Amino acid sequence: MKLGEKIRYLRSVEGTVRGLNREMTQLEVVRAIRKELDRSISQSYLSQIENGVRPHLTNSTRMLLARFFKVHPGYLVDDPAGFHTELTSHLPASEDRLDLWLIDGAERFRRDAEVSGSLLKLAKYRDTRRCLILISAILETPELLDRLLQVLRPDQSRQFALATAGRQRKAPTKGAIES
Repeated sequence: MKLGEKIRYLRSVEGTVRGLNREMTQLEVVRAIRKELDRSISQSYLSQIENGVRPHLTNSTRMLLARFFKVHPGYLVDDPAGFHTELTSHLPASEDRLDLWLIDGAERFRRDAEVSGSLLKLAKYRDTRRCLILISAILETPELLDRLLQVLRPDQSRQFALATAGRQRKAPTKGAIES
């Protein structure tokens, strides 16, 4: 974005913030700067900046406008060619958030090596969402969970059976969080 476009954008935002429901005019900006900051800038100078006639600001003007619009002075320059303000990624954003959430969970359960390791494996798998859907399907059939555990981890299957004996399987409660 060019400097002039940024100034026009800031006038629009400032008008909205001040309850005008429209952009502030250049003259309104000049008057507000004089009244609120006891400094001056001419309307013609502001117009030249916005129209690209003056592509660069003096340091004092940059500081004045930054103070008035409440932005960092570094914002008041042309963006370099190819500069993007949005984050870009080759992966779907929801998958990234899910993986980050799982990694955070692994950190929180770091004292339980099996749980922490499982969460990390899930986060690193290329299709995390599909894995979670599979886990959900397995949990809908408790006998399948027990059988899979017997086949995949026979040494832990007996310990798991003893640890969970007598416990009822919990049904989701009303108001349970779903994603």
